[in-house]
Amino acid sequence: MIMKGVILAGGLGTRLYPLTYATNKHLLPVYDKPMIYYPIKTLVDAGIDEIIVVTGGPFAGHFIKVLKNGKELGIKHLEYAYQENEGGISDALKLAEDFSDNENICVILGDNCTDADISKTINNFESGALIHLKKVPDPQRYGVPTFDKKGNVIDIIEKPAKPASNFAVTSPYLYDKTVFDRIRTLRPSKRGELEITDLNNIYLKEGLLKWTELKGYWRDTGTFRTLFEANKYWAEKDIK
Repeated sequence: MIMKGVILAGGLGTRLYPLTYATNKHLLPVYDKPMIYYPIKTLVDAGIDEIIVVTGGPFAGHFIKVLKNGKELGIKHLEYAYQENEGGISDALKLAEDFSDNENICVILGDNCTDADISKTINNFESGALIHLKKVPDPQRYGVPTFDKKGNVIDIIEKPAKPASNFAVTSPYLYDKTVFDRIRTLRPSKRGELEITDLNNIYLKEGLLKWTELKGYWRDTGTFRTLFEANKYWAEKDIK
């Protein structure tokens, strides 16, 4: 199946001030590479070589100097889109509609670092949506699934005070070409954003959402603690 890649790398990275006074969060180093190299590698290793990077904020232009045209990273075609406001993940995703050209897309957050091989999942995907779940020590920071007795996801709650499980919904997300029609039906959450959790719940209520557990290492790098953990993991993996 033809699939294109979308990397969402906007935001101001306020949790990483003062580091992000100097550049976009997704260009900060994780061991020996800029953070965004990791999601790019995840996509390219899965056979996706047409990618759009959605960014924003005052340092959006820095991506061109770092990524150039993407050839050195195995990208066949690289585009950029600019998110003018802090409107949430789904708001950023809608900027990739023209790029997707009615094809399925694989969406990955620019601060998500993983060594998981998602090629099989990509190749088997046909329609609807598919999310990756991962056991994490801090599920309250993410969208958290609720399961029925058969192990089916029946709801996803964004940043719950009391998580129903220790699983978090992580990127990558896989969506069919109807995703942009569904985004247009979303309304801002209490945070004033178009939430990716609300988008996933639409697919879920329609019986079109599947899930799989993400194998291997995964961590977001949006806080000082998780950024340190990711640096430590990749440094130790390189030594081994």
